Amino acid sequence: MVGGVLWMMSDARAAPKTHVVTIENMRFNPDVLTVQRGDRVVWINKDLFPHTATAQTLAFDSHSIEPNASWTYVARKAGEYAYGCTLHPTMKATLTVQ
Repeated sequence: MVGGVLWMMSDARAAPKTHVVTIENMRFNPDVLTVQRGDRVVWINKDLFPHTATAQTLAFDSHSIEPNASWTYVARKAGEYAYGCTLHPTMKATLTVQ
């Protein structure tokens, strides 16, 4: 208490969140995702074969995510990242970090 007033400090930043991208039927779901810096993104491979989650700029690269496995990325740098599966070039998505 200062001068009869209770001062409360608040952290303007929200606690980091975890977002899930499911890889299934040769698609990323969701294929467009917006997160905040510090958030975690978890890709879970529910297909029967391996996939990757690789940014075109190589800002992140999961390497091979085996079936029934996952990979986690902590989004640290703001930007828009087009990414895809290097093993299956038709699989594309976008991660936006604010």
